[in-house]
Amino acid sequence: MMGVGHGDQRGIIPTAFEHVYGYIDDSKNQNKKFLVRCSFLEIYNEDIRDLLANDIDKKLDLKENEKKIVYVKDLQIITVKNVVDIEKLMDRGMSMRKTGETAMNAQSSRSHSIFTIYIETSEDVSTLTFC
Repeated sequence: MMGVGHGDQRGIIPTAFEHVYGYIDDSKNQNKKFLVRCSFLEIYNEDIRDLLANDIDKKLDLKENEKKIVYVKDLQIITVKNVVDIEKLMDRGMSMRKTGETAMNAQSSRSHSIFTIYIETSEDVSTLTFC
């Protein structure tokens, strides 16, 4: 998923980061404003941990609001400005994941992780033409 380095060896995830910011930076979107934020969590032995938090050993709770929307209480959501910011968050979180050596893989993951990109947009209506 991550691939290796840059160019042809890049994985799906870094390519997706570039695609998101390629769209945001496109000149056709100059009358729009974007807010991009990210979170990164790990599920290990039925415990949820925030891989971007200062205290990564703190276990978080899965909750459901009145609209039946499931969320992770106290999960950090961090604003990012560009691909470099997202890659730094991904690298930081990946370094905090639980891993262990197996016969097939020296860095085998012992958990599941979810990296989420939240994108909000607003449009400057003063530049729109109405019929």
